[in-house]
Amino acid sequence: MAAGLRKRGRAGPATRAAGLCGQWLRRAWQERRLLLLEPRYTLLVAACLCLAEVGITFWVIHRVAYTEIDWKAYMAEVEGVINGTYDYTQLQGDTGPLVYPAGFVYIFMGLYYATDRGTDIRMAQHIFAVLYLSTLLLVFLIYHQTCKVPPFVFFFMCCASYRVHSIFVLRLFNDPVAMVLLFLSVNLLLAQRWSWGCCCFSLAVSVKMNVLLFAPGLLFLLLTKFGLRGALPKLGICAILQVVLGLPFLLENPVGYLSRAFDLGRQFLFRWTVNWRFLPEALFLHRAFHLALLTAHLSIVSTLFTSNFIGICFSRSLHYQFYVWYFHTLPYLLWAVPARWLTHLLRLLVLGLIELSWNTYPSTSCSSAALHACHAVILLQLWLGPQPFRKTIPHSKKAH
Repeated sequence: MAAGLRKRGRAGPATRAAGLCGQWLRRAWQERRLLLLEPRYTLLVAACLCLAEVGITFWVIHRVAYTEIDWKAYMAEVEGVINGTYDYTQLQGDTGPLVYPAGFVYIFMGLYYATDRGTDIRMAQHIFAVLYLSTLLLVFLIYHQTCKVPPFVFFFMCCASYRVHSIFVLRLFNDPVAMVLLFLSVNLLLAQRWSWGCCCFSLAVSVKMNVLLFAPGLLFLLLTKFGLRGALPKLGICAILQVVLGLPFLLENPVGYLSRAFDLGRQFLFRWTVNWRFLPEALFLHRAFHLALLTAHLSIVSTLFTSNFIGICFSRSLHYQFYVWYFHTLPYLLWAVPARWLTHLLRLLVLGLIELSWNTYPSTSCSSAALHACHAVILLQLWLGPQPFRKTIPHSKKAH
């Protein structure tokens, strides 16, 4: 008798849990259309997509051939530092001199040891797979807080991009390392952790200078939030961290370090450009063209994603690995601003054309022109639409 009561007692909670689970599944099925359209379901859809991405990324690593481009050069560059060379002008790899700031050296030095001096490529791929999933998690947290983008768009942001998977786990570029730190910084800024956010932003810059494309937006936010006097300590954090990270190299050869790691005048090869293929090579290489693009970027300042996007639109050259600089921000840029003339279908078409342009190798005049046309559509929407960052997070937190 007592055993029977205990048995029924144990079954009770399990039965109730099963009933609640069944109700939740029935409700999810009934609201399946809203599940894909309502931003409040972002975390649920994101969880499903992250689980799917674990399998997809594992399949890519084990079924698609790895392509060596820059990894060996990265390892040779940090090996020089390990061997005691702190003069940046003396550090180089197979592809040329070391041109990334000190944060890159420290992070890839850790990867050097974690991958048996850079020889264990499979281990490196698995580390970058974790990096990819971490990037997705941070991006989804941003989208969850902003509540602007319908969840069905995330399917195209995750599983549909061959190029992004390739950049992370088949090429092992340093761009993803910089971007995961940048997205961590954005999450900290949304959480009102301004000092920590600026610290992570500076860390991202120390890996690769492309993160500076977000700098006008960050400056705008700091001035809006704190005013000039209050913004100076936050900017000081960014500057001091750069000095601390680069100190061993600055003490050895300050001019060499600054000229190599922060060379704003670096020349790019025409054959690798994705965005300016339709121009004559002589014009592409002309210094006046580069200055005009830089001026166009500096005269338009908005907030973080918009600032970065404008910088990309006016970049002197975009190489294939640079796609991750703005890939995860494109859904926000397309859907955050309400525009009646841009339907869901047209927005998806823009995403598809951008993806197609980045997957055309080698680039052609048509693919470059299509990429600029898509960029122009996004710029036009941002220009004509209302301020997209006015109410981006719950009322319990201040808007950024």
